[in-house]
Amino acid sequence: MSKILTVFGATGNQGGSVIQAVLADPILSKEYKIRGITRDTSKASAQALVKKGANMGSKASLADVIRDSYAVFLVTTPDFMSGGGTQEQVHGKNVADVAEQFGVKHLVYSSLLHVTESTGGRLKHVVHFDDKAEVERYIRSKGIPSTFVLPGYFMTNFTKLQMIKKGEDGVYTLAYPVSDKAKFPLFDVESDMGKYVVAALRQEGRAQGKQILAAADYYTPSRIISEFEEVIGKPARFVQIDSDTYRRFLPGPLADEMLENHLFIEEPGYYKGQDLKESLDMLNDIGLKPTTWKDFLFVNRAAFE
Repeated sequence: MSKILTVFGATGNQGGSVIQAVLADPILSKEYKIRGITRDTSKASAQALVKKGANMGSKASLADVIRDSYAVFLVTTPDFMSGGGTQEQVHGKNVADVAEQFGVKHLVYSSLLHVTESTGGRLKHVVHFDDKAEVERYIRSKGIPSTFVLPGYFMTNFTKLQMIKKGEDGVYTLAYPVSDKAKFPLFDVESDMGKYVVAALRQEGRAQGKQILAAADYYTPSRIISEFEEVIGKPARFVQIDSDTYRRFLPGPLADEMLENHLFIEEPGYYKGQDLKESLDMLNDIGLKPTTWKDFLFVNRAAFE
């Protein structure tokens, strides 16, 4: 009899990646039956993958979808425009409580580091990091068998958010409020989130209790630009801008959060300087590789034309 893997955010980038990766895996596809969960079953993308909707603010609703699950993949969603709030903490802790209630054997949570604590309060507005870290802490306190996959800096930021923009002179510019010493752990969320979750599920004994750092490599701004020029074949430059200038590009509450997110990448570092080797080895040991920045650029060349 197949075990049930319940995947939250099934129609989003992370949950959708997990579903596709598990279905593509020769072992897990036979071992698990997937139960996809979304908050909006009206989405066209929900019809093929999702059988259930869930109100993450309601433990009774969550009980209906978590019951009988062997494993759960959980991603919580921030409300960037609110300027704070605890939506992620409420949702994440509710899922943890219900997972504990029904004896889930492996909870895989999409987590991040606690920026406020990591910087001694110097940077205290990166709410979507801090909330996820608080949920991770809560899950650990419950003693639930768990793994924490920490997604790196999304490569899709450069396409969907147009972080590399073409100027009137035909030169593309990457403008950041950090120096060229900053190291961005680049990550293709749509292609690779599922790979790391597959690695955690395939290697449960090795993964449980661990943080998996999901990124292909560390890239400085100059390396991002250099590889952009190599693959796209267009001239590009990196420009360091001051904090006030960067804020002016962003609306209201989002400005401080995104500014401090980037300042955190420079000091003490997105993963506080941790080596990626152990996490990459987990992929390699089951025959998987991460998407590199060059790989991503090659596939997404049209986005920069």
